Amino acid sequence: MSNLKLVGHVRELWRYPVKSMAPEALEQSEVSWFGIAGDRRWAFVREGTSTNDFPWLTIRERNDLMHFSPTFEEPDRPDQSSVIIQSPTGERYQISDADLANRLFPDGARLIKQNRGIYDTFPLSMITTQSIKQIGDRLGSELSPQRFRPNFLVDAIENVPFPEDSWVSHVLRIGTLRMRVDKRDGRCAVINVDPKSSHRDPGVLKAVVHQNDGCLGVYGTTVRPGKARVGDAVYLDESSDNDESIES
Repeated sequence: MSNLKLVGHVRELWRYPVKSMAPEALEQSEVSWFGIAGDRRWAFVREGTSTNDFPWLTIRERNDLMHFSPTFEEPDRPDQSSVIIQSPTGERYQISDADLANRLFPDGARLIKQNRGIYDTFPLSMITTQSIKQIGDRLGSELSPQRFRPNFLVDAIENVPFPEDSWVSHVLRIGTLRMRVDKRDGRCAVINVDPKSSHRDPGVLKAVVHQNDGCLGVYGTTVRPGKARVGDAVYLDESSDNDESIES
């Protein structure tokens, strides 16, 4: 029998149509086996890196990549729609425009699309406001959640450091979505880049390493597709038979 515990509420919900570019804030979204509809379906690959374990063009190579803003031509059909990219200086490009690829990476880049999503690890990511505040307090500054590029920003009920770490291996219920929390999110140098100024501060990653073994937030997968909304309660299923909710 289900044993649900209220652990938080969804404060913000995001998707990232193009890997490492600007996010799109959502009020609600369908979440499938492959994550949030329209999330990370496109990416640019650097030429000559096809055998590289990480060939993507990301914020590592270009600080201001997150200032390129993707929008869907058909917002109600994100997984079938094409994308328009607005540059930081206001130019608009079809995502497949070769001029865009050349502007992004003059050494050569090509566009790829994957309907199942182009994820580093798992299709869903989550972080709590408490975790961000813990790192910000250590640095003496307020950090934007967008440094950490989550799908779900959650206000946890329990006001302790890194509350989402204790949710690993459990199923969360958010609206009609069932999400399994699979692992902690091991962080890299991307979080050093301020999403507004593009300034790099290596102290951010150092603080995460010192405070929480280099992890901040969690990754997860869908065990039952559904709809999630801003404001939804987040319940942790403490029952021993979580796998019964998994459907194919």
